[in-house]
Amino acid sequence: MNEWRIYQGVGEPHDGIERLPAPPPWRDFGNSRDDVTHFDREVPTQGRHRLPNAAAYQADERTIEAVNTALYLRRPLLVTGDPGVGKSTLADAVARELKLGAVLRWPVNSKTTLRDGLYRYDSLGRLEEAGVRKHQTLEEKQSTAVSLGQYVSLGPLGTALAPYSLPRILLIDEIDKSDIDLPNDLLDVFEEGGFEIPELARAADQHETVMVRPADRGAKIAVPRGIIRCRAFPFVIMTSNGEREFPPAFLRRCVRLQLPAVAEDESRLRAIVRAHLPGADDHAEKIIELFMKRAATGELATDQLLNAVYLMSRTVREGAPSLDALAKLVLQHLNVTAPAES
Repeated sequence: MNEWRIYQGVGEPHDGIERLPAPPPWRDFGNSRDDVTHFDREVPTQGRHRLPNAAAYQADERTIEAVNTALYLRRPLLVTGDPGVGKSTLADAVARELKLGAVLRWPVNSKTTLRDGLYRYDSLGRLEEAGVRKHQTLEEKQSTAVSLGQYVSLGPLGTALAPYSLPRILLIDEIDKSDIDLPNDLLDVFEEGGFEIPELARAADQHETVMVRPADRGAKIAVPRGIIRCRAFPFVIMTSNGEREFPPAFLRRCVRLQLPAVAEDESRLRAIVRAHLPGADDHAEKIIELFMKRAATGELATDQLLNAVYLMSRTVREGAPSLDALAKLVLQHLNVTAPAES
């Protein structure tokens, strides 16, 4: 075992995260508060937070080194590559191996704002409550008192920045599709390791500490005087399909990883097929050969290969589609500039 590696890329869960050394002084967000938030470190086996492909993920040396560099430096990991190379699944693989529970997922589009990731405040619900309470007697008000935290829920980024003793794992998916301002907006949050919820800060004299709901429906999080600040900086993976460039100030604060097209590595394709579909080797070789041939003329993703291998292994009966027919069904090019299908 390589001792410096916290994430080994072995796929099996272990307690390596407990060997993670103290952060650099400029990335130390520790504080003296007693209210540490706990989270469930068990890997979900069902429901929307389960990690279906994590055990079969095949991490190469460069990926393992980049993950550990980001863990040590407490910096976000910006992962760039074609669709289907495993950018998003990497977050699941790290969560499973290091036993860091459910991945907090934040899918991004052109309308996404920083606040979407931090928190939501139900101002209408709060206004309705104020209108009702205005007409109540003192006794009624005391019997129907509602916590201010009922109107606040944290987003995936806000939850990741809660004061956990171990890093949560946050996936910011397809950040290259975001509005041009979002990467720069993220810088302040990443540098400070926290943020303010103004609606709670304004009420701090009456409600010094408010309990709010996290994005993963776990234990409620204590927010003193409207401020959330992490203890352990989260392990953040930001994925990009390379559709845009990012500002230098953003890039220099990230650990960057460029994942090569999987179709360029035949041995890796075999390993992926074996991990996901044990026993399918008899059908895989010809399909991998066909996959690589077609990938040379247009964009394909590894899940298409897995679909083709699975389908071929299940359709051996009379009348099943031929290999060429299978290619037209499943191995269709993703990019519109690829040559027309024949």
